Amino acid sequence: MLASAFYPTPLKLTIAVAPILRVEHLTKVYDNRVRALDDVSFDVNRGEFLAVIGLSGSGKSTLLRCINRLVEPTSGRVLLDGTDVTGANDAELRRARRRIGMVFQHFNLVHRSSVLTNVLAGRLGYVNPIWSLIDRFPKDDIAKAHVQLERVGLADKADDRADDLSGGQQQRVGIARALMQDPDVILADEPVASLDPVLAHSIMRHLDEINRTDGVTVLCSLHFLDLVHEYADRVIALNEGKLMFDGLPAEIDDEKFKDIYGKEAQRVG
Repeated sequence: MLASAFYPTPLKLTIAVAPILRVEHLTKVYDNRVRALDDVSFDVNRGEFLAVIGLSGSGKSTLLRCINRLVEPTSGRVLLDGTDVTGANDAELRRARRRIGMVFQHFNLVHRSSVLTNVLAGRLGYVNPIWSLIDRFPKDDIAKAHVQLERVGLADKADDRADDLSGGQQQRVGIARALMQDPDVILADEPVASLDPVLAHSIMRHLDEINRTDGVTVLCSLHFLDLVHEYADRVIALNEGKLMFDGLPAEIDDEKFKDIYGKEAQRVG
């Protein structure tokens, strides 16, 4: 037992790891002169589950869509593993988008197509566009799509039309589609805003499992603070396009929420 006096516990070494995502002074001004984002800067660490909160019109969706350039920023930079996405040419942007899956609030599925075809759309950045136009995909991709459908509990729905599914099922198709990209990052743009609380937790558990099991970095915009507290590692808060808070979910209580959004704002969830 005395040996511990001579062999003390080694000091824990902290190794600096570059963030997978860096947002630098991001600003977006729309044509109607609305400043949706105003000089927003933050880093996202690899494997982190980052919640983005804010009232309607705070800039949450614009932020996520600027990261993969579905919306073009007015100024600022987005770096993915050190590569400037905002300055990328068409070919570079296609390569970057392969690494960034997107889950949409309103699912963004092709309703008349089958569930399997919608999931296979996640491979469009990898296959010849001509083949995709005639709904032809490599056998390996088809097998992979079935695996992802099984993962989200929809293995028996592969041949159904997308618009025959419930809202929660359609969102799970959206998650399976994002997984087909083998993404390093998933951007989930208010993925549970149109779902009831039980379905919302179901979708969040899928994103949480992908984050923890696969190590995929998740940025998820949310309205409900109970979901932020349960699933997020970290939270940023936007108000009128400005970054107002960056910290731990537990630090967002009623008092902090009112500090950010005003005394008349109602805490949701």
